[in-house]
Amino acid sequence: MKAPAPKKAVFFDRDGTLMDEVHYCNDPAKVRAIPGAREALRTLREAGFARIIITNQSGIARGTITMDQYHAVQAELLRQLDGEIDAVYFCPETPENATRRRKPEPGMVEEASAELGLATAGSWFVGDKEIDLLCGRAAGLSTALVQTGYGQTSDENLADLICPTVVDAIEKILARPLLSVTEEQRRMAAKG
Repeated sequence: MKAPAPKKAVFFDRDGTLMDEVHYCNDPAKVRAIPGAREALRTLREAGFARIIITNQSGIARGTITMDQYHAVQAELLRQLDGEIDAVYFCPETPENATRRRKPEPGMVEEASAELGLATAGSWFVGDKEIDLLCGRAAGLSTALVQTGYGQTSDENLADLICPTVVDAIEKILARPLLSVTEEQRRMAAKG
């Protein structure tokens, strides 16, 4: 019996991408999903993409967010997104004590891909910061920069797409022609 082909995915930063940027958000009452994100995530699911959150949460290691607060904020975001996320990976480390899991390193993407059987070819990373785009590139993903959160001040040269919001990014990703793995690998190699 042939093993199923790896599934394409869109990896998302959380703060400033799927929800309004709130510096070290530790209060679920401050969570505001980007308008239209729930419906856009549903269209990704219907198109066969996995939807994964990859988020640095150094406020945990810094003591400004407790684990209970992190989980409460995450639960509220998932509630507002009507469960249209398949998995969440977070890294509580500070930049000073970072491992390969902390963005811009690709460890969380690699972990999710291995655990969930996800393909990097044809998959995307959507975020508002340079570290999101660098993480995506390091993992072999195409990248989309959203101009919410810190997106207005991030290096646009790192992005394959530049979009006003996550909703626009999803629409553009779904509108792109699906490339075969070989075509995608050639495109990524040319991109460097």
